[in-house]
Formats: sequence, C-alpha cells, structure tokens
Amino acid sequence: MSRFRLEILAIIAVVGYCALFLSTSSTMKTADFAGSDTVGSDQIAQLSGKTVDDYPPLIGQWVPPSGEIESALFAIQAAIGGILVGWVFGYWTGQKKGRAKG
Repeated sequence: MSRFRLEILAIIAVVGYCALFLSTSSTMKTADFAGSDTVGSDQIAQLSGKTVDDYPPLIGQWVPPSGEIESALFAIQAAIGGILVGWVFGYWTGQKKGRAKG
C-alpha cells in the first residue's frame, strides 16, 4: 500500500484542483478577459488622457481576411514548432543511444 501512496496523493490533488476549478468557473462567466496588449494600451490611454486611437502603430500589421485563414496560419505555426521540438528531442535521444552503444 505504501508503494502507491504518492500516486494516490497525486490523484487526490488533481481531483481537488478540478473540483475547485469547476466550483469557481461559474463565477468566472461574467469576467472580462483581455489580452495584455489591450490592457496595457487602455492603461496608457487612461494615464495620458488620450485615446488608444491617438497612438499609431510603429509597424503596420497585416490583418488576415478571415478567421479561418488566421486559424490556419496559427495551426501551421504550431505544427512547425511541434516538428522542431520533436526533432530536437529525437536528436538528443539518438545521441544518447549512440553513446550507449559505442
């Protein structure tokens, strides 16, 4: 029984965390979530007395024509990142196996 003590404690902790999250999530439905750019811009505008539109962007930004294209670009970016991370870990694993054989 003592062999599984850590696993049982981990399961209890995960279940407790999930219960806490689910109990507080109903109060979070009315919360307003904004990105850090929006919150920062609003704070600067509030402190300076100007509106956000008074500050032109330093570099013009391209806006995708539709949400589907934006999602596709994000998925491609995530896929490329996943491939690179997988390649690095695979390379390291191959290096360890090569050293163990050699």
